[in-house]
Amino acid sequence: MTDHSIRGKVVLIAGGAKNLGGLIARDLAAQGASAIAIHYNSAASTAQAEATVAAIERTGAKAVALQGDLTTAGAMERLFTDAVAAVGRPDIAINTIGKVLKKPMADISEAEYDDMAAVNAKTAFFFLKEAGRHLNDNGKVCTLVTSLLGAFTPFYAAYAGTKAPVEHFTRAAAKEFGARGISVTAVGPGPMDTPFFYPAEGADAVAYHKSAAALSPSSKTGLTDIEDVVPFIRHLVSDGWWITGQTILINGGYTTK
Repeated sequence: MTDHSIRGKVVLIAGGAKNLGGLIARDLAAQGASAIAIHYNSAASTAQAEATVAAIERTGAKAVALQGDLTTAGAMERLFTDAVAAVGRPDIAINTIGKVLKKPMADISEAEYDDMAAVNAKTAFFFLKEAGRHLNDNGKVCTLVTSLLGAFTPFYAAYAGTKAPVEHFTRAAAKEFGARGISVTAVGPGPMDTPFFYPAEGADAVAYHKSAAALSPSSKTGLTDIEDVVPFIRHLVSDGWWITGQTILINGGYTTK
């Protein structure tokens, strides 16, 4: 029988202090991970990072929080180097970092586009690069993208457009890292009930998305419950799962608004 286990694994989670990333960190600790390094971007998330570290440590796992803006290659290299120094070479690397902009293409400035590209595409590329350099053989890498990759909708050109390259990065990394037994996947949830979602949406769009998906009546708010995304991530990064090079879309509620 295949052992789909997290037990004894070392984990690095970019964006792992709060929201979905924080919940993934707590879940993997509860599943028996031996050490987890969580990254957070700004001082505004320090308290949440400390709370997540404390929750991990209560399971008996080792934990460390590392702060930094990861939109440069050097910063990403430092994150992995510091994580290895603190908790050891990772077996699992998860990237939850992203930034949403909902705006007509005609209104998007060059600065806004560059910012979106840096956070959503550049960060993902260099995360995968450093994961390939630092992960143990037979490791697992997973990046969070968006179900908008499978949608036909206006106003998210800069968001979905800068997440779209991550699908190719995932396929390329799967091919390049596969000889070492490393699987590389991406997961694209629908609009999730987190603070990440609401600032980009007007009240009418929020109301629409809470009723748009076929499964909306089954979730707590009508949006995707992050508790329902966590098991997908857990299975993809556990022992015994060999899916690689794939993007998995979950409960895509984005359509027309």
